[in-house]
Amino acid sequence: MSDKVFDELHFARPHPVGSNGRPIRKDEIELTDRGLYVESWMPERRSRRRPLLFIHGELAGSWIWERYLSYFASRGWEGHALNLRNHHWSETTDIANVDFEAYVDDVAGVIERIGHNLVAVGHGMGGLLALKAAERHSVGAIVLLDSELPRDLRSPVRPHELREIPDVYGRDHIGWETLPERLQRDNRDLTIADIVRLQHLFGQKPHESGLAKREIREGIAIDRALLAGTPMLVVGAGLDGTSSAAGAERLADWLGGTYEPFGAHSHYGLVIGESSFQQVADGIRAFLESHRL
Repeated sequence: MSDKVFDELHFARPHPVGSNGRPIRKDEIELTDRGLYVESWMPERRSRRRPLLFIHGELAGSWIWERYLSYFASRGWEGHALNLRNHHWSETTDIANVDFEAYVDDVAGVIERIGHNLVAVGHGMGGLLALKAAERHSVGAIVLLDSELPRDLRSPVRPHELREIPDVYGRDHIGWETLPERLQRDNRDLTIADIVRLQHLFGQKPHESGLAKREIREGIAIDRALLAGTPMLVVGAGLDGTSSAAGAERLADWLGGTYEPFGAHSHYGLVIGESSFQQVADGIRAFLESHRL
């Protein structure tokens, strides 16, 4: 992150080529009062399409959205990928004391900066953050990718399961501290290169909030009445068998949203898979176009 002291920083960079061959440009937004860094990919020409705000899940950062940023920017959507506090290029903090509500504050702050007409796209924990932030600031639409489930759809958590979550955790706690070949057996839509990149960018040192994870496991309440009328797409992954994947259809029904399953995709394959992400991006694009977003 830059050390320059001002609230918003936009750098025009060379014009790379997007996934369909159209030029795009990369910018960045720095909210120095919050210590947050947002990576932005913009179409070469401005359009009337809604901005997309990408919200990552545990241990991740804006880097996990690079293929989506390129895909949508080259098709006319500006994309903004937030880095939550203590993630990637955002400022470090005492993560052991960061709760779920602090992450919601991060998302809400970026929505205030970009504008309420955006589409919030969340992955894993980021999906739950998108829902909670949208309670405060109405948004144009919400897209949930293998999202964590809200309180009303979760099974009761056992005390020992909460005690097993450390105050700060890393990739070993989510099962990613092992051989790439072993991980690929459970994530068949990811290449070895995808997996090695994920392992590297998850980082070697623990840097995720156990407090926030415990709160998610206990259940985060979502007020559906505050989201009424917001177009929603809920995407489910079928490969890894996580509780969030199994509950994606229930989540769509509960929210009154559109459900789209991807049975041959893993949790991370939905967003970062070299050969699998585009099917999901195509589905999101169809949803956006059907709602004229």
